[in-house]
Amino acid sequence: MRLSDLPGVPGQEDAVRDLVLAELDGLVDEVRVDAMGNVIARRAPRVKKGEVAERVMISAHMDEIGFLVRFIDDRGFLRVQALGGFDTRNLFARDVTVHARGGALPGIMTPGGKPVHIASPEERKKIPEVKEFFIDLGLSADEVRAQVRVGDMVTLDQTARQVGKLVCGKAMDDRASVFLLLETLRALRGQALRHELIAVFSTQEEVGLRGAITAAYGVQPTVGIGLDVTLAVDTPGVAPDEAVTHVGQGIGIKVFDSSMISHRPLVDGFWDLAQERGIPAQLEVLALGGTDGAAIQRSREGVPTLTLSLPTRYIHTVVEAVHVDDLRAGVDLLVAYLR
Repeated sequence: MRLSDLPGVPGQEDAVRDLVLAELDGLVDEVRVDAMGNVIARRAPRVKKGEVAERVMISAHMDEIGFLVRFIDDRGFLRVQALGGFDTRNLFARDVTVHARGGALPGIMTPGGKPVHIASPEERKKIPEVKEFFIDLGLSADEVRAQVRVGDMVTLDQTARQVGKLVCGKAMDDRASVFLLLETLRALRGQALRHELIAVFSTQEEVGLRGAITAAYGVQPTVGIGLDVTLAVDTPGVAPDEAVTHVGQGIGIKVFDSSMISHRPLVDGFWDLAQERGIPAQLEVLALGGTDGAAIQRSREGVPTLTLSLPTRYIHTVVEAVHVDDLRAGVDLLVAYLR
């Protein structure tokens, strides 16, 4: 839950990176941070004479959807640039934090327009665009300009919490997968690996898989695994055939999304391993969306790749929700594969 609470929009993942680096201590043989801000951690293999080790890159992204300040008007209200895809119906009257150079400033985000009391029926039905939203810092224009710069990070406020067996927060996409990767490394601590493992905690995924693109080019993996969330629309108002996945029914093994088709032998291998070990898993086909797996797959001359997906309700809201059993299944399946 600490991971979800941390601020880290694309290009400004510093707080998340600091925690990841601290958690990696004692879990890997080497750690470095590249020019894009990706954390690249390596576990060396123990290979017998004559054996050939694969280089397995596993990538989970550190960034969250959020905003940058793009304009400060004459009254001190801020306009923002979205970083990632937002359903603006979820942005009305939201608490936000503007991460200014001198410190964090609390703010209120809401769209311009009339309150419901004086709005016409047509105005009440309108769904605003991101460009219509503004942030009120409760300060004069001079005070705002003295503290806030164009390009400052803006994040939505929400403290992560547990609701039954769901863990909910503003950035389960993709901090839940960051946690999953860290826990996998923790489970493998002190154990010999036959293959080289490169754990990547990537940057700028929400704006085009950018960190994973450069990381994969540099790492040159022979096998790729992306870790991300996927839709679990197993809630009222959605037809069963549109659910994609169901929370609590196991880790998702991605077959298809709009950015990649997973390497079929890997899909079959992971599925068979899950069945053999009794690890809950489900196959996933997602009509839209993409993950770091696509960046790995397309690197250099191409890499056999699949993505493991955490079923997640309410994606791209402040209450993204993952199930603790699915997290456990994801760790168990990755450990089984890597062993």
